[in-house]
Amino acid sequence: RLIVRLVQGDPVRIVVGSAVLALLVSLDGDGSTTYLICCAAMIPLYRRMGLNPLILACLLMLSCGVTNITPWGGPTARAAAALQLDAGDIFIPMIPAMLAGAGFVLGLAVILGRGERRRLAGRSAEGLDHATGPALMEDMLATNDATKRPKLILANLGLTGCLLAGLVLGILPLPVLFMMATALALVLNYPTLGEQKIRVAAHAPNILPVIALIFAAGIFTGILNGTGMTQAMAASVTGLVPTGVGPYLAPITALLSMPFTFFLSNDAFYFGILPILNQAAAPYGISPVEMARAALTGQAVHLLSPLVPSTYLLVGLVQVELAQHQRFTLLWAIALSLVILVAGILTGVIPLAG
Repeated sequence: RLIVRLVQGDPVRIVVGSAVLALLVSLDGDGSTTYLICCAAMIPLYRRMGLNPLILACLLMLSCGVTNITPWGGPTARAAAALQLDAGDIFIPMIPAMLAGAGFVLGLAVILGRGERRRLAGRSAEGLDHATGPALMEDMLATNDATKRPKLILANLGLTGCLLAGLVLGILPLPVLFMMATALALVLNYPTLGEQKIRVAAHAPNILPVIALIFAAGIFTGILNGTGMTQAMAASVTGLVPTGVGPYLAPITALLSMPFTFFLSNDAFYFGILPILNQAAAPYGISPVEMARAALTGQAVHLLSPLVPSTYLLVGLVQVELAQHQRFTLLWAIALSLVILVAGILTGVIPLAG
């Protein structure tokens, strides 16, 4: 409601508002949820103003490319499982690089918004229905009344703030913090056992595949390590790497993550290729956690892959072709990945050379 009220029919404000909303919503780490919520709120404004829907698709996907690095987003959990690391050790030092990526998305939104303002300069923006956004929000939330807790907004905000503070400060391991916060949130918002069962069952379809993934990753990496296949593949890769290039395997991995995660699934890259690159980088003094961070920088390009199911949801919601979306967004996605990589190098969490 606030964003729709503030945009006031200005193309620049609408586009920047889209980016702000996407960055906030995508913090849950789920691209599908981000696309559904943001498109429901912003598409009517884009259509009413005649804005290019490819801009909305681009900004939504780039925002998810930044926030997908969160431990609950998927890639970080995969990298941590593949290299036997704590997800918090990978994620927390990457926060400044993520902020740089978010700044890039907002800056790009300003540039694209100004371009649309110039394109639509001859068209009148009068008659924009400012009630459209709030009305859509009410309709969207109408079927979700059972989960509303308006009287507990401040309590839930405080709980979320404490969780994030504990995560950043590293008071306890990340899984312990989330289990404690989840237990407190359930008791606070849904005091009866029946209500708690309903909420757990509602989220089980998202939880169980991740749990199965972690177990499968442990089995897969265990077989590779136990049979010596990882060491053999690493030796082969190391033999192909020129002596002068070896110390730069961290930024090389970051660059490779863009095409590899585009043409392959995240599972194939993080469980199949990253451990091999990590073994090859070890002789040059590059730690596994540094390799894991480098491997996460290409997520903006990965989300453009035709192997990502949520991408089809996005292009369907904004009613554009996948090829159009890829052509419009690819260069910006590569630029965003490079911004995150450079920010990681400058902050020292990704080594330029071993």
